[in-house]
Amino acid sequence: MNLSAILRRILPPAGILLLAALSVSPPAAQAQLVPGTGVRVEGGGDDFEDETWDFVHHFPKSSHEQDKNVRDPRGYSLNQRWYESPKRGQPDIIKRVPTPEGGLPGSQGALSLRTMFSDIPDRVTGKPGQDDLMFDCQTPLGGAIPISRQPSVVVRVYLPPFEEWEPRTAASFGFRTAVYAKTWENKGLLFKRRVDKTDTFFPGMFLQFNSKSDRHTKDSAVFVIRADGNGEDFVGPEITQTGWWTLGMSFTADGRCHYYARPGVEDLTALDHIASHFPQGVKAEQFRTYFFNVCNQSSGRSWSTEWIIDDPQLYVVR
Repeated sequence: MNLSAILRRILPPAGILLLAALSVSPPAAQAQLVPGTGVRVEGGGDDFEDETWDFVHHFPKSSHEQDKNVRDPRGYSLNQRWYESPKRGQPDIIKRVPTPEGGLPGSQGALSLRTMFSDIPDRVTGKPGQDDLMFDCQTPLGGAIPISRQPSVVVRVYLPPFEEWEPRTAASFGFRTAVYAKTWENKGLLFKRRVDKTDTFFPGMFLQFNSKSDRHTKDSAVFVIRADGNGEDFVGPEITQTGWWTLGMSFTADGRCHYYARPGVEDLTALDHIASHFPQGVKAEQFRTYFFNVCNQSSGRSWSTEWIIDDPQLYVVR
């Protein structure tokens, strides 16, 4: 006797109905969507080619997540496209730099991000922390993008040689998105129900350094993806070369997030697919924005790795 037959003998009628519902094959997932597919959204990115590009800091920065302190006014870029996160504050250094060798053809400028006090500003806590540089998608678009329009975002990121990374085993950089989704409420062991409350979720990918200073046999790095359908981070591909990489995330109409990465600055293809999941176990319904994390040990002595990004761009299919 198989498991299904056994359960049908011992379950009450309501349980049998639930078992039957669970045994129905789920609808097929939407096909993958390569980031960069569709139309580039006007005002949805930045190429950093303007030689006057600058960021206006308002120190001390925000640290609401740590001590409930937003510390307005917050920092912003002169072109009004980037702003300081109220949750964690922006990196201590945000500046336009010459594009490192091997970047996008014709690119003369990129954006350097680095931080020292990533936990609470100007305070040595010794704790790992992260700062956020947020892109303003709301102003040019007039609000969030319905996931039915199948948005995606692509960015080029320069990975310095491993000997130039902050020497600790931990996440060093993050490329993330913010999406709205309805939440679910647990009702006993087997039942959940959808509630009207909408929360923000942050699917994305981190670059984690594995440092030989922490008993690893050699310096190396891996992608860590946030997150699978259970809300758990998981390890993605190993990073076997430094220099320029192209990273992307896309959302299909079924609410899934698709993660992509490839070395170099060429456009992403289907071969660069890492994984697809309902991010953190929810179906994304609206795309809000994208942002970058810069992480370090907030010791007052150790700068984060210098991260350089170029040409982040937002796309929609519909």
